[in-house]
Amino acid sequence: MKDIKWSQMALSAFAMCMAVTLWGQPGGGEVIALPSKPNGAGMVWEGGERTQVDPQNGMHRVSNVSQPTLTVFLPEPSKANGSALVIAPGGGFHMLSIDNEGNDVAAWCTEHGIAAFVLRYRLVPTGENPGQEFREKLQNSQQDMDRQMAPYIDLAKADGLAAVAWVRAHAAQYGVQPDRVGIIGFSAGGTLAAAAALNYTSDSDRPDFAAPIYGALHVLDLQKIPENPMPVFMAVSGDDFFGFQNQSMELFQTWNAAKLPVELLIYEQGGHGFGMRKQGLPSDAWIDAFGAWLVSHGFMGD
Repeated sequence: MKDIKWSQMALSAFAMCMAVTLWGQPGGGEVIALPSKPNGAGMVWEGGERTQVDPQNGMHRVSNVSQPTLTVFLPEPSKANGSALVIAPGGGFHMLSIDNEGNDVAAWCTEHGIAAFVLRYRLVPTGENPGQEFREKLQNSQQDMDRQMAPYIDLAKADGLAAVAWVRAHAAQYGVQPDRVGIIGFSAGGTLAAAAALNYTSDSDRPDFAAPIYGALHVLDLQKIPENPMPVFMAVSGDDFFGFQNQSMELFQTWNAAKLPVELLIYEQGGHGFGMRKQGLPSDAWIDAFGAWLVSHGFMGD
């Protein structure tokens, strides 16, 4: 990935982060096969989608996704407030942190009256150990990895837009107001959230709000302002070892200079991939801040 310095320390830290965060417990209700941009010629995912189990804790990670899907989490009718959130977990486009950055976020949403749709977007084809494959690619050639990932990142971004469009088209079915459909993404998933905000193609796939959380934004034009911009919320830690705080600041500066609604929280500590984990660090507070921001923009409550 361009503009990122991948030191041995950072790679070691990423390995530790994966051990803690790139696992998740499947959950939710209905699973939707999401119509999206067709796969490119010659793209092959051998062995199908994988959900791997850690024998020590019984949790899971998802990899080798070739068909995008949405898993639906709905609030109790008495709590529902008409808002919806597409959730894109991260994992370096090689896997999905399906719990910490997916299902756990969805649980928070439903508790607060928001209909949640966890997106499994298309990933780089991998074998049995996607984390190791990712680290080896970084160590061998960063530029080669960028080139290899580019067509799959394009598919993933298309899946993010397709998810917003699908939720809006089916809003009435899920008790959602079509003008209250947002997208949140973490790390690689943050690429999807920001891309949806910057590069939506029509009213149907334009999110009403977007939240790239420690987003990997270096593959996007952060100087671009879309024709119809929406409120943007970002959170990242100052000690993110990938340097994603710098990219978040660039997007903030673009939005802020244009006097557009944007909030950026940079926590002193939290590392990369904090998601919904409680670490006893400042970044633990991001989800409450996000909730307050949603209230301020009228996306929670009547």
